[in-house]
Amino acid sequence: MLVLEFKTYGKPAQFRVVDEAIRVTQFIQNKSIRLWMDGQAKSWVELSRHCSLLAKEFNFANQLNSMARQAAAERAWASISKFYDHCKKKVPGKKGFPTFQKDCRSVEYKTSGWKLSDDRKSITFTDKCGIGRLRMKGTRDLHFYPIDQIKRVRLVRRADGYYVQFCVSVDRAENVESTGKAVGLDVGLQEFYTDSDGATVENPRFLRKAARVLKRSQRRVSKKVKGSSNRRKARQILGKRHLKISRQRKDHAIKLARCVVTSNDVVAYEDLRIKNMVRNHCLAKSINDASWYQFRCWVEYYGKVFSKITIAVPPAYTSQECSNCGVIVKKSLSQRTHSCQCGCEMDRDHNAARNILSRGLATVGHTGSLILDMGNAWGDGASTVVGKSLLQQALS
Repeated sequence: MLVLEFKTYGKPAQFRVVDEAIRVTQFIQNKSIRLWMDGQAKSWVELSRHCSLLAKEFNFANQLNSMARQAAAERAWASISKFYDHCKKKVPGKKGFPTFQKDCRSVEYKTSGWKLSDDRKSITFTDKCGIGRLRMKGTRDLHFYPIDQIKRVRLVRRADGYYVQFCVSVDRAENVESTGKAVGLDVGLQEFYTDSDGATVENPRFLRKAARVLKRSQRRVSKKVKGSSNRRKARQILGKRHLKISRQRKDHAIKLARCVVTSNDVVAYEDLRIKNMVRNHCLAKSINDASWYQFRCWVEYYGKVFSKITIAVPPAYTSQECSNCGVIVKKSLSQRTHSCQCGCEMDRDHNAARNILSRGLATVGHTGSLILDMGNAWGDGASTVVGKSLLQQALS
């Protein structure tokens, strides 16, 4: 599934109608969760049946497209099914019990309720809400994809305006030359990551650099009277500041992940539990600012696109174990140099990256010597997990 995003332009009255459609979506989603809590809906089919009943009971719900109502119920059922899966798998901690949504920012249509213009530069919503025609501006060409491949159309509200997203059913695959290289990545706070070759990438620290501007914008919001137009404008400015930071993080993760995957045939990285790490209140802000998980997601995505192998390695003792002799050398977080009795002395992140690479290659077992001779024949290029046969996962 490929998501294409365009900025939309229209009249203020049209965007007020979009806000009303978003509120209807939030109402249907919360109503679906309430039906499940009351025991009146125990499956997705029953929730879908209740969508038509809500349209008959509430006139504002009837104005929204029928498939858009179903999409709102699907969101509710997704949170319910996720809660069931966590209970079955006995995930430690909170299981994520479905809660009511307080700030919905999008409305989603399926294959009806919208129509693209012939030049693919505008979209018209044809349901009873009355959104009408919205102009679109973006860098992607929709002529490349047939209309029947567009499975979802989503209107998203952000701090700097409204966007329309097209979910296109297409399998993205690109061919690149095999490099015959394997790399291990150790992410950190001082450097964004250090690879097994000793190369480092600077941590951008987007949030830290913008902290002064964010504090000033937040003070302006707190000084305004609640409910006033000046407070609304100040909140919008603050939202734009945060939106810029999130876009900087995403752009940095995408470009860096693509560079890593295209320049190596095998990428091993730490299988970190970010949710547990941010419990340390001293490091939580820096960990969230680094955005390690987003970088990992894009590494796995480009691994599938370019048919490369990505391996998630358990991070236990990767910094303490010597990459040369395997002896455990205990050191604190402040100690940045790994020094072993065997004579091995290097940066601790470089040592950890070498351990991550060796553990990743060890999943192949006795065929580990063949991994660099397999060229670009990595099967489906799926992300693999340590503990299972790498050949069975990659070549199935």
